Amino acid sequence: MGSVYGYVRVSSHDQNEERQLIALSEHNIPPSNIYIDKQSGKDFERPSYKCLVRKLRRDDLLYIKSIDRLGRNYQEIQDQWRILTKNKGIDIVVLDMPLLDTRTGKDLMGTFISDLVLQVLSFVAENERLTIRQRQAEGIAAAKARGVRFGRPEIPINPEFYRCYQRWRDGQITGVEAAAECNMPISTFYYKAKNYKDSKNF
Repeated sequence: MGSVYGYVRVSSHDQNEERQLIALSEHNIPPSNIYIDKQSGKDFERPSYKCLVRKLRRDDLLYIKSIDRLGRNYQEIQDQWRILTKNKGIDIVVLDMPLLDTRTGKDLMGTFISDLVLQVLSFVAENERLTIRQRQAEGIAAAKARGVRFGRPEIPINPEFYRCYQRWRDGQITGVEAAAECNMPISTFYYKAKNYKDSKNF
């Protein structure tokens, strides 16, 4: 029997990893052997995960709360599972799915069932992620259709803008001088000047 480890991942710094840590705490994992990443699973450039993989040795045991902690899609989850179980030779326990416990059923039938469950759960995890993204896109589109605006609120135009704009167009002052008189960055002045010109032409 090797060492026991746990891995926790949350998608961003404002998400709470407590739920995963509570689940891991029931399995006598040394605190120093619990690795935590706080960033998206969009890739595997995760410092704690990479450090964990380097440290793992044959016959070690890794606990994770759910299968989607390993990756964002079907292929990535499959690849990481293969690296950990085949290349590194460790056992994995997925707490949310007792059938995914590589310590049990190491015979041909047990391996077949475990691989089958892994494939199904990997597909479900990817499908769920894609569904969430689609719902978000549909929600944003519906909000825009209702007139909801996203991003930073637009800075109100200084009443001086129109006078400065005309003087700038007439060559009486430079763009830098016009922006300073309007109390706005030069890039903002040019942006608003272009929009104002386009609206007049329209």
